[in-house]
Amino acid sequence: MARDRKPHLPRTRLIATTVAALTITATASASATTTAPTKATPTPATNPTNPINHANPTKGHDVSSHQKNVNWPSTKAKGATFVYIKATESTTYRNPYFGPQYDGARASGIIRGAYHFALPDRSSGAAQAAYFVAHGGDWKADGWTLPPALDIEYNPYDKKQGCYGLSKAGTVNWIKAFSAEVKRETGRRPVIYTTTRWWNECTGDNTTLASTHALWIARHKAADAGTLPAGWSYWTFWQYDNSGSLPGDQNLFNGTVAQLRKFARDY
Repeated sequence: MARDRKPHLPRTRLIATTVAALTITATASASATTTAPTKATPTPATNPTNPINHANPTKGHDVSSHQKNVNWPSTKAKGATFVYIKATESTTYRNPYFGPQYDGARASGIIRGAYHFALPDRSSGAAQAAYFVAHGGDWKADGWTLPPALDIEYNPYDKKQGCYGLSKAGTVNWIKAFSAEVKRETGRRPVIYTTTRWWNECTGDNTTLASTHALWIARHKAADAGTLPAGWSYWTFWQYDNSGSLPGDQNLFNGTVAQLRKFARDY
């Protein structure tokens, strides 16, 4: 995700294997044939069972306090349809720019949501979820609010403890506890942001969460989202770069704007 705390160690997901520039070509119909992928054009998943797969993925981004005071009208003019905004980390940190960022995005006509950066070695999943919901991670079915998101990836503060010192089963149980509390408080399951490598290493290729949680996959500077974490057959969001035309990280939603609004309302 977009950085906003120090120190930050290098993250595996920031290592790029190819250099690619984004070229998104909008199509006139959601049922049009998907353009063949090239090195310069990220494309949506092609799994035929994907219920939200379309030829024109929807452009968005994510930000944190690192972006400070975002010029939201300019961001909207550059094509941003949605944004995820960092709200909290563990149970001790809240993005000081969250309120202006969250409200500013909405005022400019951008669908927005909040995400929490997980530190499972600091406190329980339920405790971090409660803190998150109390500090920006709530949800309402207005078509403008994305479901809460959980950012869980390699430990940026101790690379020797990439899985936060938890067993694979312990990691899965932590995520389930976080998800259960978010669901209890908001009525929605969180979107899970992760990398394939982290998920497979730290959860042991767990497949039990995929059927009830939308996937936000991180894979940068590549022509496609690559192999997905165990259990998922398609991605809902793809973070394809950590810089670009929009503030913060660059993302796609795997569907049309109308489908994004439906996803925001319910799933």
